[in-house]
Amino acid sequence: MSEQQTHRCPSCGRELSWRGMCPQCEVQRRRQGREGWTPEQVQEKQRELLAHLDQLKEDAWDNDFWALLSCHNAITPELQRAALELELYYPCEIYYHAPEDVRDGLIRVLLETEQSMTASRLMCCLAMQGDDRSLEVLRELEEHPRPWREKLYVDPSVYAQIGGWTFDRAGNRRQLNFDTCYPLIKGDRKRDAAAQVFRPREDRCPHCKSKLVDVLTLDGRDQRLRFLGLDGIVTATCCPACVPWCEPAYSRFTLDGGSTAVLPYEMGMGYEISDEDVEQMAGNPYVLGERAVPVFYGAGFLGINEDSTVGGFASWIQDAQYYPCPNCGQTMKYLAQIKWENLDFMEGNLYIEICPHCQVVSMHHQQT
Repeated sequence: MSEQQTHRCPSCGRELSWRGMCPQCEVQRRRQGREGWTPEQVQEKQRELLAHLDQLKEDAWDNDFWALLSCHNAITPELQRAALELELYYPCEIYYHAPEDVRDGLIRVLLETEQSMTASRLMCCLAMQGDDRSLEVLRELEEHPRPWREKLYVDPSVYAQIGGWTFDRAGNRRQLNFDTCYPLIKGDRKRDAAAQVFRPREDRCPHCKSKLVDVLTLDGRDQRLRFLGLDGIVTATCCPACVPWCEPAYSRFTLDGGSTAVLPYEMGMGYEISDEDVEQMAGNPYVLGERAVPVFYGAGFLGINEDSTVGGFASWIQDAQYYPCPNCGQTMKYLAQIKWENLDFMEGNLYIEICPHCQVVSMHHQQT
């Protein structure tokens, strides 16, 4: 039997077993095409989506919804009102910052339903709407649960996290994501050091002996990263071999660029990654994009996320997962996601969260 012929992606040069683009470059090609829609094309797509909105619940990924949301931030109140009229509660992102009349309609149905699945989806929709009235209703349902609560796994305050926020027992809101998003794109790392991905260190993991890495470094003094509210550098440090097995891994940073991994990992199960492989992954070309993108840019595109991003919403492969700060106990804030495949490392995403007050970051991994 002859050896299987190998090919290379014409865009990135990655070795493939078939002729054509790799999945990552193909998704980027499709995204770039949709990013290039003119205002007239966006309006036409909005009209088409409105005319076929009833198909969204069965086939949310194979239409223009995610392109309008993640590339153009172009989901209109008209679309949101039509979705409510159709009793369309998935995908919940369609209700992001919906107007008050839509919010009130969602609340009315939520307070009337006796079905746990319907209540679950409606709470996700209210989380995406996210104003103070939505908070009041979710808090009321947490303090005085309805019978359907017995069939759900978590409280309304956890459902609120889907919208990038939560609340405490006193009803105080805590924002869990940033309202600005930048992509990590291919560029010249020597010319732009505002964001650095996978920078090797000299110290090693005591468990598996792999080199530790600064998996992400962000300079909050760069104008693009001012939205982080940090007058200095945040660095997330981990063992790349062990971090997929930790729930989560933590590190502490100082604004002058210093960082210390919290070791050893209690659940470390990593195998040693060779220094050569670490250096190869460190040669990645990713830098911070020049322009901000819609907040859902990294949250999925046509059902696939191939983007590493800073800020905005995450593409949760499983459930939204926010960890408490080990210092103060407050829920940490989503900071960034690293798409492991972009480093030719493994499947899945690494999610990075931050407690700015305690100068702590957490890192955890999800994959299908």
